[in-house]
Amino acid sequence: MILLVQFMGALYGMLAVLFGAFGAHTLKKTLSDDQLKSFETGVKYQMYHAILLVIIGYNFNFITSLETNIAYCFIIGTFLFSFSIYGLSISASKNKKLRILGPITPIGGLFLVAGWGLLLYSYIKDIF
Repeated sequence: MILLVQFMGALYGMLAVLFGAFGAHTLKKTLSDDQLKSFETGVKYQMYHAILLVIIGYNFNFITSLETNIAYCFIIGTFLFSFSIYGLSISASKNKKLRILGPITPIGGLFLVAGWGLLLYSYIKDIF
């Protein structure tokens, strides 16, 4: 599990840099300002969670289901949230908005919130 989390963190980080450059240089010409801002939001959230995955990959032992569930929430949430935003932004720029992706973004966001909530819980339970 440790290697999976570290691998996903590194993969998401690398892709965030690539997608950020793609957005800044290629998509800047085809996306509206709002679409580009949405795309950039996906990149930012992906990078934040890539860094977090690398950190927890080095700090968790993954002995408990709580630690495993935290990692899965971040891995799944990042994919659903960021990649659905990429799809929505690019498809909207071509006037073929993939509406099916609309509900995916908040589901991804819920996974991210759950991951942060579980991470918070893991610290609270140790304090009290």
